Amino acid sequence: MSHSATAKSSWKGSHIALMILGFILFWPLGLAMLAYMIWGDEMREMFRDVKTRIDREFKGSGCGRRHRAHGFERTGNVAFDEYRKAELERLEEERRKLETQKEEFEEFLAELHRAKDKEEFDRFMAARHNANQHGPAGGAGPETSYQG
Repeated sequence: MSHSATAKSSWKGSHIALMILGFILFWPLGLAMLAYMIWGDEMREMFRDVKTRIDREFKGSGCGRRHRAHGFERTGNVAFDEYRKAELERLEEERRKLETQKEEFEEFLAELHRAKDKEEFDRFMAARHNANQHGPAGGAGPETSYQG
């Protein structure tokens, strides 16, 4: 497709109206619309080329390819596949152990916080009890309401 055909196809009435509206509302929007009208098709083609190159580059590397049943595709080497399977199972077992230890530690912390809260509450209650016993001589403690 030639540049003149591209330019002609981009300069539609709706595109021009959007560009003018973009300049009126917020000038970068109008500028972006103008850039799209001028270079839109070339940019789409450039991004398509980049994506194709990236896909081609990573196609043979095996990145992102996983087999649903075994975690990864088979390599064709039975010994290596068995080794990999055993290592993955070992790592999964380690992960489960770490999760169990994490849960136990979180329970320990919760119990520690509960004990600390209980100690602080007991101290508050003891201080309150002492304040009530040794209150002002007039008998008007903190619980006495105002009768004015």
